[in-house]
Amino acid sequence: MSAFLKFNQFVEDVAEKVHNLAADTIKVLLTNVAPVATNAVKADITEIAAGNGYTAGGTASAQVSSAQTSGTYKLVLSDVLFTAVGGPIATFRYAVFYNDTPVAPADPLIGYYDYGAAVIITDGNSFLVDVDAVNGTLTLA
Repeated sequence: MSAFLKFNQFVEDVAEKVHNLAADTIKVLLTNVAPVATNAVKADITEIAAGNGYTAGGTASAQVSSAQTSGTYKLVLSDVLFTAVGGPIATFRYAVFYNDTPVAPADPLIGYYDYGAAVIITDGNSFLVDVDAVNGTLTLA
């Protein structure tokens, strides 16, 4: 599994109450353009084209748990499955997590997975963004 890489702005956004990770809608979008740590909002990301089973804006990842133990917060999100229907989904390499709930700033970024190489989902096949159910999507200590 790829390591989860956070965006720098996410740290400030947490401190300034932009996110309510226990209740907000967290989405996963796909891109083939490398994100950089200084990206701050969804508009900074070049998303793949919608179609053939991929919806613009990505897919929601439900919260499985959001809890703190001994001073360490852990967010566990559900896996997200992308399935190609009627043709292939556009090639991607990165799965980007963002918060779809806040209006200011709109769609703040959280972090992403880098799969290390281009991923192609051919018609009728699926790709699972497999979120770590034990260690969580992210931890804050």
